[in-house]
Amino acid sequence: MSVIQLSEENLLKGTKSDPAAFESRLEKRNEFRKQPVGHSRQGDFIKCVEQKANTLGKQPMSRGFTKDKTLSSIFNIEMVKDKTAEEIKQIWQQYFAAKDTVYAVIPEEKFDLIWNRAQSCPTFLCALPRREGYEFFVGQWSGTELHFTALINIQTRGEAAASQLILYHYPELKEEKGIVLMTAEMDSTFMNVAEAQCIANQVQLFYATDRKETYGLVETFNFRPNDFKYMSVIAELEQSGLGAKLKCAQNQDKT
Repeated sequence: MSVIQLSEENLLKGTKSDPAAFESRLEKRNEFRKQPVGHSRQGDFIKCVEQKANTLGKQPMSRGFTKDKTLSSIFNIEMVKDKTAEEIKQIWQQYFAAKDTVYAVIPEEKFDLIWNRAQSCPTFLCALPRREGYEFFVGQWSGTELHFTALINIQTRGEAAASQLILYHYPELKEEKGIVLMTAEMDSTFMNVAEAQCIANQVQLFYATDRKETYGLVETFNFRPNDFKYMSVIAELEQSGLGAKLKCAQNQDKT
């Protein structure tokens, strides 16, 4: 798994299990270091992400992921129609509390903000704190599903990069109850629940924020990729406290 410590090294990290590829990247290190942070061929990278986005829904699901995961497949909608939003929230939370996954109940207003912004900015980058640095994950909306894949996977596998985390949003109750239900599936070989939760929290951090500068990073990533700076994502994550929270959990697991 590739761990990022400096943003300009983001496109340089390779695997030492492939000496030829690793040596090739090392030869290019000086070329990348001459460029300002945020200008490391990111326009080409965005094109690669867009190519992968076009294949979402067409490629086979990754192992362990459910194809066509509908709300009705996990929740009896008819039985809760006479329930209040608060009662449905409690049922949803109780159902998933014993399960090893991520889940949430999102208020209508917040989801509408996220959804409207996702229509114009369907792709973004999240930084996941690791014990040594950070690893970047690319998020790509496909309908109401939000797929995440490690950046290194897209760089090395392109369109063939498999999803490692999928957030499923269910707006079926939004109009009547004012809530949107969310749950997730993840590849546990790449991340645990706390790490998946950190990524899910960043969706609200960047897409549901009232802070212009924070959402501005999403717009820059989508519309002006050559101006995007990876370290800005890490700065926002640290300022929010999400990074510190996950690192604390990781340290507790280590002990």
